[in-house]
Amino acid sequence: MLAFSSFRAPESGFIVEGKEGKNLHLEHLEDEVLNGGVEGVQLAFKFLDALEEMMNGSSKSSVKITTKWDGAPAIFCGKDPSDGQFFVGTKSVFNQNPKLCKSAKDVDDLYPESGLNPKLKTALAKLADVGIPDGHVFQGDMMFTAEDLVDKTIDGEDYVTFQPNTIVYAIPKSTPLAKQIKGCKLGVVFHTDYSGSGDLSEYRASFNPAVNKLRAPKDVWIQDAEYSDASGTAVFTAKESKNFSGQIADARKIASKVDKSLIERFASDEKLRVDIKAFMNSKIRQGQRIGNTAKMAIELLAYLEEKQMKKIAKLKTQKTIDAKTADLKKFISDLTKQKGKVKVVFDLMNAIQTAKDFVVKKLEKVKQMTDTFVKTEKGFKVTGPEGFVAVDKMKGNAVKIVDRLEFSMANFNAIKSW
Repeated sequence: MLAFSSFRAPESGFIVEGKEGKNLHLEHLEDEVLNGGVEGVQLAFKFLDALEEMMNGSSKSSVKITTKWDGAPAIFCGKDPSDGQFFVGTKSVFNQNPKLCKSAKDVDDLYPESGLNPKLKTALAKLADVGIPDGHVFQGDMMFTAEDLVDKTIDGEDYVTFQPNTIVYAIPKSTPLAKQIKGCKLGVVFHTDYSGSGDLSEYRASFNPAVNKLRAPKDVWIQDAEYSDASGTAVFTAKESKNFSGQIADARKIASKVDKSLIERFASDEKLRVDIKAFMNSKIRQGQRIGNTAKMAIELLAYLEEKQMKKIAKLKTQKTIDAKTADLKKFISDLTKQKGKVKVVFDLMNAIQTAKDFVVKKLEKVKQMTDTFVKTEKGFKVTGPEGFVAVDKMKGNAVKIVDRLEFSMANFNAIKSW
């Protein structure tokens, strides 16, 4: 992602619990306003402009789209540069003390009681000889092992299904794909390629794993995440193109009103940014998108104060509690004076989200290789894929373009198989 500004906000006294690991973390497009300040806003519009070109049918568009598969667990595999041995693992492969499974015994030692144990053993056995190049580690989503494949009848049609996480993937039993998958012991979708030389921790991520060059055996189903639109129906109509152009223009008008120093402050204060995102996610889990932005600005202040007071209450010395409380009160007082400016930030994020969702809805209309459902108390409900990833072809930047409200609500309410 673009580098943040060197501007540093005054110490807010915020307490953050935990930090992101070394593994790649994709951000939602509208969150770049918080992540990168002025540069983040510029990045968001760069993606929107490129998406407009792509959706209008331009082969010169600077972005490509990949599909997000709702798999679990995340799977990493390749050769350890320190000894040349093939390994599989989960996100902990990039830990300071990485968990690399190079043998069945390693799996037993590292994941003795975990449900991952048999899945990692299958992955280790089946992926060792598929031809992942030296100096590369592929990351993907495990979609199924043989025991996860279940025959189901949904709305009168017979399917072969698998449910690695929230979404139920269903392939009509009469299709060649269903026959292929029924004979497989492992299914994986690869989406990221880490490459480099030297220590594994120094490898860098890109979004173009050469999956087409792998040698998958007949009982292993390997896919890349590249978005495919063989029908051409994802291209905007003239009316849709005009609507999308208008949405981008509306967002730009709002961006011109955003207080630059405020968004630079958000970008430079990681602890504050984490809590703002937590507030937004709490609204999404309740089924609320960014709407009444004036009300949200006020609710954000109350949320920040309450959450931080709970953290302060856990501190051990009264002197520290008093100091942190005073810092927090001053911070909330200062931010309250800027609540109108906070509202404009939410207005901008809402406008970017609206334009993004317009693209997502269009992409979802294209028939993919599997049908997708979520399981509810009333049966199976048709849903779109988890979402998509927009990748800058030139610089490798990437953002999630996901209907957060639809998928997060599905994730919250769905009945899962595990």
